[in-house]
Amino acid sequence: MAVKEERNEKIVFEEWNTSSSSNLVRTAVVIADSSGGFSIRRESSRSLQVWRQLAAAFLPEGFPNSVTPDYVPFQIWDSLQGLSTYIRCMLSTQALLSAIGVGETTATVVGATFQWFLRDFTGMLGGILFTLYQGSNLDSNAKMWRLVADLMNDLGMLMDLISPLYPASFVIILCLGSIARSFTGVASGATRAALTQHFALQQNAADVSAKEGSQETMATMLGMLLGMVFAHITAGRPGAMWSSFLLLTFFHMFANYQAVRCVCLTSLNEGRTSILLQRFISNGQGL
Repeated sequence: MAVKEERNEKIVFEEWNTSSSSNLVRTAVVIADSSGGFSIRRESSRSLQVWRQLAAAFLPEGFPNSVTPDYVPFQIWDSLQGLSTYIRCMLSTQALLSAIGVGETTATVVGATFQWFLRDFTGMLGGILFTLYQGSNLDSNAKMWRLVADLMNDLGMLMDLISPLYPASFVIILCLGSIARSFTGVASGATRAALTQHFALQQNAADVSAKEGSQETMATMLGMLLGMVFAHITAGRPGAMWSSFLLLTFFHMFANYQAVRCVCLTSLNEGRTSILLQRFISNGQGL
């Protein structure tokens, strides 16, 4: 709390965010009148206070000093790619449920349950195998595996979308899509932990992770709403559905590329060490 005395019988109170010396929270002005009393005027608007409270639910405490400079651009692109994912997920789920037989009188509950169980079982098995062979490489190549994870997620949703087109091979396509998404779950979760450690500057990885969860939840909610709109518009129109899916997929990969491109990791892996050594040998400078 800072107090400033001014000559015109006015005292200004300034409250600053303790975790960031450059963030002024609010200002109150105490003004003396001719009768010996005084009045208080708060210069921070109600809407600004509400905005700060909302921001506290989505941004780490002490932002922006508590995170690295590449945190904001990464989160913007990450939220955009997540938004496109949830919209496409609605379209692929609609196609998958149609292939299973939802809404048809000939479909049986047992048959649909077995197909869904087989889908989940193969996905779990694929996740275990992927962890066995690539688990130790995820930390050192977080950016690469982040792109691979989203590419496999796109492939899994594509499998769901084409499953109604090949009824005879439906179960095989269903399992392949589930395996692709299992790779996504393992790689995305592991690389997310590595990136969170990178962003956290004040040993606040838990706070950064929690606020990222809030951001992802908001993107999920918005994506679900937009996905329902897209599903309603494209229902019974395969051309519109495929066009929407492909355009959103291209945007999803572009947003992912931009997201990982924004990240400036400070740790060395095999690839970055090789580049550093080559530059040192060529001109005698490391950076």
